[in-house]
Amino acid sequence: MSHLLIDRQPLGPGWVEHWVLNDPASRNALTGELVLALGQACARAAHDPALRAVVLRGAGGSFCAGGSLGGFASSLGQALAPGQPDPLVPMNREFGQMLEALCALPQTLLAAVDGPAMGGGLGLVCCADWVLATPGAVLAAPEVTLGIVPAQIAPFVLRRLGDARARSWLLGGERHSAEQALADGLVTEVVPDLNAGLTHRLQALSATAPGAVAATKALLQAGQPPLPAWLDQAAQAFASALRGPEAAAGLQAFAHKQAAPWRAPDGSTRA
Repeated sequence: MSHLLIDRQPLGPGWVEHWVLNDPASRNALTGELVLALGQACARAAHDPALRAVVLRGAGGSFCAGGSLGGFASSLGQALAPGQPDPLVPMNREFGQMLEALCALPQTLLAAVDGPAMGGGLGLVCCADWVLATPGAVLAAPEVTLGIVPAQIAPFVLRRLGDARARSWLLGGERHSAEQALADGLVTEVVPDLNAGLTHRLQALSATAPGAVAATKALLQAGQPPLPAWLDQAAQAFASALRGPEAAAGLQAFAHKQAAPWRAPDGSTRA
């Protein structure tokens, strides 16, 4: 079964594609295969002049629960020998490369969010030009509550929200409702029905000239600081955190529905 479904539909004289994250059992978690598929879809779309818009959404009532840590399980809390290169670094960096490709799409990118958009899923949302969310959407960057660094998504959250709000989201780890995300500038519209909201928004977008949209997006990208070196540093931070004791303890506590060792029993912070 493909975990990325692509549905191409007419939009004026061109096309819109719906890219559907399709693994409801995991709430559409970002596996290596899904990240690769998204990267390949971006590479193809970047050279498709007939494609005018891309809609990114999730199947089964969830947008994306975040990165799948299954492939990292054997590395949790395990230090490397001195001088040994860490295979976690390029694995994490590949996700950032895919996020860069999403941001660089010449087409308008819309994110349609229902249910959870967590961690890496929040990173996907931050790449969108337009974000529609249902009242049931829940968005968060919970990595620090698990002893992990929100490494590759941090630059994209900062770009989207600005410094103060990005710090609140990334350092607090709290969940945010669609209305809260709207107030912070992450969500563009809260709509009761995603399909109806998308139909209305795509109709409005059909009035925009594809070449002008692509050129405007390129200008916006050029006005931002370069990402590659920042994301390289982020991948190192992610790998170091995952191999450290906090991630091992935090993820074990999460898996067993227990409080992490740094959390007080009642959920308050220890003084």
